[in-house]
Amino acid sequence: MSEAPPAPAAGGAKWQDLGVRAFSAAVLIPAVLLDIWLGGLWFELFAAFLGILMAHEWTVIAHGRSTSQFALHALAALCAAFLPKEIGPLLTCAVILVIAAVAYAGVAFGPREKSPWCFVGVPYVALPVLALVVLRHDPQWGLHAIIWIMLTVWAADSLAYFAGRIIGGPKLAPKISPKKTWAGMGGAMAGAAIASGLYASWVAPSVLPLVILAALFAVVEQGGDILESAFKRYHGVKDSGHLIPGHGGIIDRVDGLIAVTVVAAIIGFIRYAPSAAQGLLVW
Repeated sequence: MSEAPPAPAAGGAKWQDLGVRAFSAAVLIPAVLLDIWLGGLWFELFAAFLGILMAHEWTVIAHGRSTSQFALHALAALCAAFLPKEIGPLLTCAVILVIAAVAYAGVAFGPREKSPWCFVGVPYVALPVLALVVLRHDPQWGLHAIIWIMLTVWAADSLAYFAGRIIGGPKLAPKISPKKTWAGMGGAMAGAAIASGLYASWVAPSVLPLVILAALFAVVEQGGDILESAFKRYHGVKDSGHLIPGHGGIIDRVDGLIAVTVVAAIIGFIRYAPSAAQGLLVW
């Protein structure tokens, strides 16, 4: 069934957040890139801070501002940021699993009404932090791996935004995320592939595998966005927070990035366990 053409006001309204989104990105991106470039303790602090902010937003929504759940989620993020260099990623995963078990017990035996989302917060917060840190630790490939992921996700997100608003068309997940379209998905894949090809041609020995991988990661990025939309819709909230003008909360801004980072780290680790970053970029 075809839709009636939107009124002129509606056409203008769909771009009304572009200016504030661009301003927020112009402020945040240089700070993020500086932390990525510095690496080491500075990047671990950045990843930990990101995890703590995510823990706050998640527990406010899913756990009704429970201080004990926030403490456990934040502890998992801190362990994910600072333990991998000391005990390795696998043992860090075990520590996160123990913290998750304690958090789950608090939910299972607590007085609050339980939802499925109460049981996924700890890994949702901690695993992306762990993935970021593990990828960045490699002295040769870590910087390039994080920048490649960031560029891929930013390009996917940006072209999805423009393609979805310019082309429109059938919805990707109308009941969960009404603004997402199949055109936006196509734009995301094209943007990620282009950004990946440009950066990979400069730093990586093989370009084509990373172009294909980036296009697939664009699907993961959109999936991460839809997952977060399902979380918010279940709890009846529009944004995960109000920290970033034009974007909402931290989780609203990084939902696709954290999904891609976890998948990228897993692929890199499987391909070359001593360096997930090398396993990700060298084909």
